Amino acid sequence: MRRRRLTRLLAVAACATLLGTAGCGDGGDSGGAGSTTVRLGFSAWPGWFPWQVAQEKGLFEANGVDVELTWFDSYTDSLQALSTGNLDANSQTLNDTLTSVSGGAEQTIVLVNDNSTGNDQVIAAPGIADVAGLRGRKVAVEQGTVDHYLLLLALERAGLSERDIVLTPLLTDAAAAAFVAGQVDAVGAFAPFTTTALGRAGSRAVATSKDFPGAIPDHLAFDSGYLRKHPEQVQKVVQTWFDTLDWIAANEAEAVAIMARRGGVSEADYRTYDAGTTIFDRERNIAAFSPGGDATHLDFQADRIADFLVRTGLAPGKPSLDGLLEPKFVHAVT
Repeated sequence: MRRRRLTRLLAVAACATLLGTAGCGDGGDSGGAGSTTVRLGFSAWPGWFPWQVAQEKGLFEANGVDVELTWFDSYTDSLQALSTGNLDANSQTLNDTLTSVSGGAEQTIVLVNDNSTGNDQVIAAPGIADVAGLRGRKVAVEQGTVDHYLLLLALERAGLSERDIVLTPLLTDAAAAAFVAGQVDAVGAFAPFTTTALGRAGSRAVATSKDFPGAIPDHLAFDSGYLRKHPEQVQKVVQTWFDTLDWIAANEAEAVAIMARRGGVSEADYRTYDAGTTIFDRERNIAAFSPGGDATHLDFQADRIADFLVRTGLAPGKPSLDGLLEPKFVHAVT
């Protein structure tokens, strides 16, 4: 369940070394841009499980698009696959897309799958009532992840900064375990590790992604070369997303069974994630893609995340946002 790990772009550097002047995901004959088949990747996050429904219920075929859907146990592997031309599209966070772009990848966001609205949390030990109470405390978080980003947003709102806490860098699963064991005073984590962390008696969430609307968007990013060569295939995939949401609404019980099975959790556990992941319909997509001055708009959020990546050393320089967002496919959905 390593969905939300940001990566330093070793994959892009490796790709450039291996492919030389051919480039990463450049749409050459060995890549997906030469074929109308869409190689689409996804991994463990509730906002991406509808793709499994689309596959099992034949909804890609119904829209006339040939999709090779690939599940990644490791989210990081899916990022590398898109950056190295082994996927044409991937389900990933805005943070990770910007990280890839900062490393030289050409990727375009065409669809917002969801926003995290509670499934990312900062959880504190008994006796810590709010974020201000984290001053001087040991806080475990996986550096560079969206939960690290959430922690910084929460500290900033409370008038604190990372310098005011004792940051303990750990992988998310290890961070949750350390918190339960009493080795740290707070933890930043995403579901299902939030469930693990809240197993510590008396613990509570002092900040969640619900407190910061739009801060953690998840979306579908295409290799820009594939998009330029096959816009009609991109359109059909985007159309399938919204058709899938309609199918899920009409067949809720069967859809939950499919998605829970793909996630390796019980249907009851899967349902607990509903409120913390807000799936985006067409209207929410159009609103998110529209220019704006707050975090519910992708352009505003992308600029803020780009600054975060530079500040935390995850990007060598502020990535260009030119060509990053392409709303025309959402607008053309029928």
